[in-house]
Amino acid sequence: MYFFVSFFLIFVSIIFIIMGFIFLNYNFSFLLDWEVFSINSVSISMTLYVDWMSLFFSSVVLMISSMVVLYSYDYMNSDFYKLRFLFLVILFIISMMLMIYSLNMVSILLGWDGLGLVSYCLVVYYQSGSSYSSGMLTILTNRIGDVFILVGIGWVFNFGSFHFLYYLDMKYDWLEIFVFLIILASFTKSAQIPFSSWLPAAMAAPTPVSSLVHSSTLVTAGVYLLIRFGNLLMLSFYINFFFIISVLTMFMAGLGANFDYDLKSIVAFSTLSQLGLMMSILFSGSFDLSYFHLLSHAFFKSLLFMCSGLFIHSVWDSQDIRYMGYCLDKPYTTSCFLISNFSLCGLFFLSGFYSKDLILEFFMSFNANFLKLFIYLFSISLTVCYTFRLIYYLVIKGVIFFTFRSVDEGVSSFFSLIILVVFSVIFGSFYSWLTFETPFFYFFPFLIKISVLLFMIFGIIFYLFSLSFKINNFYMFNFLGSMWYLFFLGCSFFNYNYYKFCYIYKNLIDDGWGESYMSSYSFSLISFFSLKLNYLIFNNLKYYMLMFFFIMVYFMF
Repeated sequence: MYFFVSFFLIFVSIIFIIMGFIFLNYNFSFLLDWEVFSINSVSISMTLYVDWMSLFFSSVVLMISSMVVLYSYDYMNSDFYKLRFLFLVILFIISMMLMIYSLNMVSILLGWDGLGLVSYCLVVYYQSGSSYSSGMLTILTNRIGDVFILVGIGWVFNFGSFHFLYYLDMKYDWLEIFVFLIILASFTKSAQIPFSSWLPAAMAAPTPVSSLVHSSTLVTAGVYLLIRFGNLLMLSFYINFFFIISVLTMFMAGLGANFDYDLKSIVAFSTLSQLGLMMSILFSGSFDLSYFHLLSHAFFKSLLFMCSGLFIHSVWDSQDIRYMGYCLDKPYTTSCFLISNFSLCGLFFLSGFYSKDLILEFFMSFNANFLKLFIYLFSISLTVCYTFRLIYYLVIKGVIFFTFRSVDEGVSSFFSLIILVVFSVIFGSFYSWLTFETPFFYFFPFLIKISVLLFMIFGIIFYLFSLSFKINNFYMFNFLGSMWYLFFLGCSFFNYNYYKFCYIYKNLIDDGWGESYMSSYSFSLISFFSLKLNYLIFNNLKYYMLMFFFIMVYFMF
């Protein structure tokens, strides 16, 4: 079953990529309209919007999904419910396809909501307490985005059609509110500040799911939606504010990855950092570059998660990088891991280099102030820093607590990794030369041109410096490693204050004077007289004798 699904997804992906190049070459875009039913003058129809952008993105999603399904055949082989897992992954892919091709805001909401619901089912797949809390955090945060889209659908009633394509080149006052709602919805799905806490928590899902979610489906849905609404974004007065939020997300995720010891959480922070990079360049006005990095990032991030999953398997399912090491005894997985990491850093002529270098050079020509530019480049150096931190712990340091277990890659894992390695190496150059009408070239003075390289070298030096001088400040580690307390503020903070309020209310109202004299006073009074009457009825012989004695005494005197 796994092999059939994987082959089918690869086949459809190849068809979509060929169609994408045809549509790009001839500048085609189709509206496929299916009228479901009509009542009187009301027509209920399903409309799909097909152009080169949706075809390319869907082909990337299907290609990575096929490799994930193939990888899952080995990874989930000992799981009792592996068929259920496969069906959940297929539902996840269908929801993403519905969102990619939808033109109607209602059908976008169906795909959007389907992603959130199926992601909850996958996060709680292992059925533990931590998985349950992580799943609730994931689905409730995504529900906030669903509410924003629902309000946006209601707001679209101002004009008369749910098709967002009709409004992209219009300028109306009400459109600014609509764009604001769409941006907030995208921020929840793509985990920008202050909705970032669910992304590392979603690591409770199986590693193949994490590979799919964090590369091309759930977290990238918000970025893709904003790319679709690109022309409308420039209408918003808050565009600069959202740009600052996305840059701070990138900065915060880079710091969090440098102070975490969980392998999957570090890779999740890496995804969050790259999402901040995509969002920031999107709010700068370059939608093509954001889309380029969206696609190139998908391949090397899914490869990074797959290699991390094999490392976790080989050390008795421990995810602490301090207990890993000496992974050179798995040369194939280690090579794929290094290629994906170097592509993430933006090493020369790998896939990530072509998109990240263009983004940084575009930003340097964007006329931003010095503080923004410094935080931007420093975030890039943090990317290099946590990448070399991973390489140091997993390859160089060599803590060999778990080397007595040898789990080798299966044939399906081998094949899925090599396909993703090929795309992680060649996709950037392939895309940049075939899709851009004119190549992007930026000419700068020498020092500005090599500033990106200098900050990358600075990231390596910064990590080597931190190895030489051990920093053991607990409060700094706790603050920087906990996403600036966003997890506490988004979850425990509200629960703690709510329970505290309930406890005060209970003491003041339920157990206070109001309870005694208002709610339970009549009940206490009735209970008191009932007890006396009960005592009188069941002790009547004694009372009769006592009354006879009092009467006799009375008559005697």
